[in-house]
Amino acid sequence: MVKTIGIISIKGGVGKTSIVASIGASLANDFNKKVLLVDANFSAPNLGLHLGLIQPEVTLHHVLNDKVDIKEAIYESEHGFHIIPGALVYSNSINPFKLKSKLKQLKKYYDVILIDSSPTLNNEILSSIIASDELYVVTTPDHVTLSTTMRAIRAAKQKKTPIAGLILNKVYGKKFELGLEEVEDACEAKVLAVLPHELDIVEALSKNTPSSIYKNTRSAKELRALAGAMIGEEHIEKGVIGKLKSLFAKPSVPELNRLSLIHQQ
Repeated sequence: MVKTIGIISIKGGVGKTSIVASIGASLANDFNKKVLLVDANFSAPNLGLHLGLIQPEVTLHHVLNDKVDIKEAIYESEHGFHIIPGALVYSNSINPFKLKSKLKQLKKYYDVILIDSSPTLNNEILSSIIASDELYVVTTPDHVTLSTTMRAIRAAKQKKTPIAGLILNKVYGKKFELGLEEVEDACEAKVLAVLPHELDIVEALSKNTPSSIYKNTRSAKELRALAGAMIGEEHIEKGVIGKLKSLFAKPSVPELNRLSLIHQQ
């Protein structure tokens, strides 16, 4: 069955949009899934910009105003998935709560629909929460972001949309950062991926390429493993090292959490 997955946060700059693009690319290329990415950040859409789609003629804004059929707003990415972008400039108001019904029309065409939500606690993020079957919350290991993450989780629980887990991004591995246990205890949710802060991610963004398929970095491997867990499949890296690690290396906490998620599905 098709899954509609929302990626949310209530703070800009945590890397949510880059993560959406990278997970989408991995699902399409590593798991051979039919994937649609949706830019539901209505006030400040930039998913299209991440992928080199600068001025799309037809967007989700037009769809939500019933000016076009949703199929007309779908663009094919060179990275193996489809995308519905938002309009960078749009003068008319929209009804964000139409998102769920509009996406329902597309479920028979895709295996996974990924929603990139607004980073603001308003009707925009609520529309993503309502339209999603499950949610993943992006956070960083600091107190300021953690407080907003807890607010995002509360909003999701109020709408009764399941939270599958947390994605801990931009991790430096320093003592001053919050630890996994602190984050999990505060949010009452499991960390499913820890993404180190890497310059290769910024370089990939400059090339309009999802980082999961740009270079084989630590974060790229973590993103591929997370993408697999989202659809109930375990991803083992290719090559001798990847196979040896799966046999002998002690799994990390996020790895164990991903396996737990896979077994639940």
